Amino acid sequence: MLLHDLNSATDDEARAVLAPCVRIDSWAETLAAGRPWPDASALLTAARAQAASWSDAEVEAALADHPRIGERPTGPGASADMSRSEQSGVSQDDGTAARLADGNRRYEERFDRIYLVRAAGRSAEEMLALLEERLGNDDATEAAVVKQQLGEIAVLRLAALVADDPTGATVEG
Repeated sequence: MLLHDLNSATDDEARAVLAPCVRIDSWAETLAAGRPWPDASALLTAARAQAASWSDAEVEAALADHPRIGERPTGPGASADMSRSEQSGVSQDDGTAARLADGNRRYEERFDRIYLVRAAGRSAEEMLALLEERLGNDDATEAAVVKQQLGEIAVLRLAALVADDPTGATVEG
């Protein structure tokens, strides 16, 4: 989608476009309300700033929209499509799948939430190493890491979703 299209959408249409990036209503509402964006860079900067303001409760609720690492989302919709694409590089050999399942189980026992990591651009081995490292975090540190990872995921999804006008035209705001 071109940024021009997001800028000219109705508020409801803009929120609907932004919502699959992360299941946090305040994020989509703030970004929709901030239109018109002069360029994609300004939109992404605002998206990062908004992500930094998320509450622990918002982050926890948003985790329900993410599959476990190594598991394929089965539901319909743009968010599930994004997750499938992000996890496309995760190896599906039996050994890796078993290690991911075991790591997910240990993480959930330790932190009582799913293990969330930005999968885009990472191999299964990298995600497993990060999982092992994060199992040593205290609760507050891990909550901050989860928030940061969720923010990275949301911004990467947004960057893939919205592009500047190819003519280079910008919006004066």
